[in-house]
Amino acid sequence: MARDRSRRSARGNRWGLAVVGTVLLAVGLVALAAGRGLFGAGLADSALLSPAVRQALGQQWVPYVAVALAFVAGFLALRWLMVQGFNDTVGRLVLERGERGRVEMSESVARGALEQEVADYPGVRRARARLTESGEEPHLRLALTLDDDADVAGVWERVRSEALGNLRQTLDLEQVPAVVRMSMTAPARNPRRSLA
Repeated sequence: MARDRSRRSARGNRWGLAVVGTVLLAVGLVALAAGRGLFGAGLADSALLSPAVRQALGQQWVPYVAVALAFVAGFLALRWLMVQGFNDTVGRLVLERGERGRVEMSESVARGALEQEVADYPGVRRARARLTESGEEPHLRLALTLDDDADVAGVWERVRSEALGNLRQTLDLEQVPAVVRMSMTAPARNPRRSLA
């Protein structure tokens, strides 16, 4: 399911970043300790690379290996960035499933109707919705921008009782888990006053 894939991806990101961060932190602390002489004065005063290592790095094949490793690292980094940009919005919502087939609705239709309904509430300047996770058990993410003088509690109550209720009824679901984020528009700064 898309939901499990999203959770695995997030868990993998956390573990990967934790491992890379831990390795880099350990290497940095060891280098700092060696430079400060905590492993002995001889190590702190010695060259960073031994003559044997410098000789090995002088081989003709070393630059080619370095370029190949850089390409692999760049490819992996680019792939990771592309995965982060994937949208988890579902394409179609399953309304009914039976032996003879299933009835589906485009996510954009449900989303558009919800955004239009909520945007018409007093005090709501803009509404943006996304239905995510799966087509059979969607989750709602709703971002509202309210006027600075809007009745926040009133808007929330209408969203909870009317908009979410209508969405559940449309999708024929007992529940639709939702995250509703509300932000206020900033009041105008230093409004110009007309001089008499």
